[in-house]
Amino acid sequence: MAWFKRHEKGITTATEDKMDVPKGLWYKSPTGKIIDADELARNLFVSPEDDFHVRIGSATYFEILFDNNEFVELDKNMTSKDPLHFVDTKKYAERLKDVMEKTHLKDAVRTGVGKSKGKELVICCMDFAFIGGSMGAVVGEKIARGIDHAIKNKLPFVMISKSGGARMMEAAYSLMQLAKTSVKLAQLAEAKLPYISLCTDPTTGGTTASYAMLGDINISEPGALIGFAGPRVVRDTTGKDLPEGFQTAEFLLEHGFLDFITPRKELKDKINLYIDLIQNNTIR
Repeated sequence: MAWFKRHEKGITTATEDKMDVPKGLWYKSPTGKIIDADELARNLFVSPEDDFHVRIGSATYFEILFDNNEFVELDKNMTSKDPLHFVDTKKYAERLKDVMEKTHLKDAVRTGVGKSKGKELVICCMDFAFIGGSMGAVVGEKIARGIDHAIKNKLPFVMISKSGGARMMEAAYSLMQLAKTSVKLAQLAEAKLPYISLCTDPTTGGTTASYAMLGDINISEPGALIGFAGPRVVRDTTGKDLPEGFQTAEFLLEHGFLDFITPRKELKDKINLYIDLIQNNTIR
């Protein structure tokens, strides 16, 4: 029975020769389905087993929506300041520096201008990886400038929301962005230019209370969490049990809060279809 005995003591395999399983080789969805990471990427980060839409960032959305992933990014180097010298578990200035290094993003939104199905449009897309996609002064300013660019060049505007709400480190500066972006969208409407709002998981707080729900057409990815306050806060405030599926995209569609639920694979076709219909153009 010597086959299980170790005849040499110690670990003799060199570190560089070890065959450890690399991180990210498999992905486990919330329903317990196991998917190969490469297959998940090929499927636009949608689980083929249960249709679960994994959170993605602006880089992937731009790749999905812009033809050949070709676009020009506006205001790419705009960064947040710390006017309130805010400190919680660490200084806000330090937090910004750390998250920029970790995510390689300048803030929680990026603006791209390029062609989608052959026609130009402006897309603002939020990144949840940057402080939970929180809305600060830079987010509001970049969205406002994106809308200004759309008006100046007579282009449709698309907003992709993914946010935990207002950024507490900027306090009132953050809350001012609700009014600022809403006014800009009113100007876009006066210019008779289409605005498509795409809500992704999660779209909450001040984002929902402003630009996320002001689209000419409001759409969502399947299963997205959309609401103002979280379910626990709503339950504690109202003192009532919440209905099943409360604040999911499917629940909101049923109650008239959304116009359509659009799977990720169909986003490019559907967004351009809505734009063509609004502008009374030939359907592409």
